[in-house]
Amino acid sequence: MSLPTPLTSSPAPAGPAAPRTEPTQAELLAFVRRTAAARDLIASLPLDPEGRTWVRLEGPGGSEAWLIGWPPGTGTGWHDHAESVGAFLTASGELKENSLAARLPADGWQTLELSEGVDRERRLTTGQGRAFGRHHVHEVMNESRTAHAVSVHAYYPPLPQIRRYSRTGQVLRLESVERPQDWQ
Repeated sequence: MSLPTPLTSSPAPAGPAAPRTEPTQAELLAFVRRTAAARDLIASLPLDPEGRTWVRLEGPGGSEAWLIGWPPGTGTGWHDHAESVGAFLTASGELKENSLAARLPADGWQTLELSEGVDRERRLTTGQGRAFGRHHVHEVMNESRTAHAVSVHAYYPPLPQIRRYSRTGQVLRLESVERPQDWQ
């Protein structure tokens, strides 16, 4: 099976070049929504019964975008996308997102005790998504026992790093920092 062709935008009309602007969270969400509606692209993602699969896509305004396949029972673990804003949308199946409704310090800590009431849970079925800001800490998972899920993600600026966390009760611990060369 061949991999999907990365998405490209149509060329802009000729004329003076407009200053480049960063895509907003709303624009990233609109992009993932349009991409998820490309049923042939979604269906072309190779799905592996054992682990997540992904294909990098061209996102709007220089953003980084991904099409991700989630086998039953898989997830990301707790992480953030550092200085990037982002959006994701479930293209097929259902994903669950657990997130923290608290702004964490960007650097300089190893362990934090979280306040009560910071936990949020969302179930995102086909066609549902969300945008998020910088330093958004969350975990995403496919809790189905039988069905794959597929999602589309976009981040701007392109991911400079991903910080991975472990969580025990109300204690969040920074475990590792990954850079692009670690996952590309």
